[in-house]
Amino acid sequence: MDLLSVVCYCLVFYVIVQSVRFFRADADFTLLWAEYLGNKPETKLCKKVVWITGASTGIGEELAYQLAKLGASLVLSSRREAELQRVKQNCLDHSELQEGDILVLLLDLNESSSHEAATKSVIQHFGKIDILVNNAGRTQRSLFLETQLDVYKAIMQLNFLGTVSLTKCVLPYMVKQEKGQIVTVSSLAGLVAAPASTGYASSKHALQGFFNSLRPELADYPGIVISMVCPGLVHSNIVKSAFTEEINKPVTKISVETLKMPTARCVRLMLVGIANELKEMWISEQPLLLYAYLWQYTPTWAWLITNKVSVKRIKNLKSGLDADATYFGKIKVKAT
Repeated sequence: MDLLSVVCYCLVFYVIVQSVRFFRADADFTLLWAEYLGNKPETKLCKKVVWITGASTGIGEELAYQLAKLGASLVLSSRREAELQRVKQNCLDHSELQEGDILVLLLDLNESSSHEAATKSVIQHFGKIDILVNNAGRTQRSLFLETQLDVYKAIMQLNFLGTVSLTKCVLPYMVKQEKGQIVTVSSLAGLVAAPASTGYASSKHALQGFFNSLRPELADYPGIVISMVCPGLVHSNIVKSAFTEEINKPVTKISVETLKMPTARCVRLMLVGIANELKEMWISEQPLLLYAYLWQYTPTWAWLITNKVSVKRIKNLKSGLDADATYFGKIKVKAT
């Protein structure tokens, strides 16, 4: 066998191995390499002061638990004090943190006038903010033609402008420290099309554009890191509080969790990305991860798939299911 044949066989073997790895992947390659070879959250995040918005449920709640076990000091924020106190107690019960290591701070992203005072409270309590995790927000389940304009205003105010407002209050302290990390939980919907969630996707696209533009503005402060987290479908209660066609209309769709990643795995990957100061993280199981890669590198193919997926999402919604309930089969729903 000549050298060229050996090289060809090795190349084919490499492509097969990488293809298998990709189709088993639950995150982008950079993040997965960081998980195997990069900095460990256990060493990089211990003793950090981390402010988490939307900490009373879902990804924010799980972040609090995992960070507490790592020994990070926490600021837990949301609008629901009782839930925050529950999360705080769980953190204390399952970690070595003490009472003073966790600050419960009520925060409404819609009330931008309160954000400066809230930031000062954190500085007064801990003396610094090492990491801000912009996690709070709401999704949407409704079709554009059936949705009131006020819903879109509310989504942008909460998901986008509220996040920008809090960041604007925190960032000057990080500039003064000459270090810090702003982590924003965006979504794969901020990278691709998401029919039946047009307002939500718009707000996440806006966050991507804002923070990707802010990052080079901070080039004179290399110690300040901007990180974007783009999860796909993750186990949480986010759909239960989704915006619908009207501001005060509750969700009546049935949410099915079969396609969703465990929250603990998603958060672990987030912490790996934060510890390695990655600029962007894609976190999703297949086939949505492949969908994101197609949008990035082969948009023409991605549009062909999007047209097919859109039909299924809209059909799910009109059938009384959540838009993400199923893409490849049928789910039987018993009449109530």
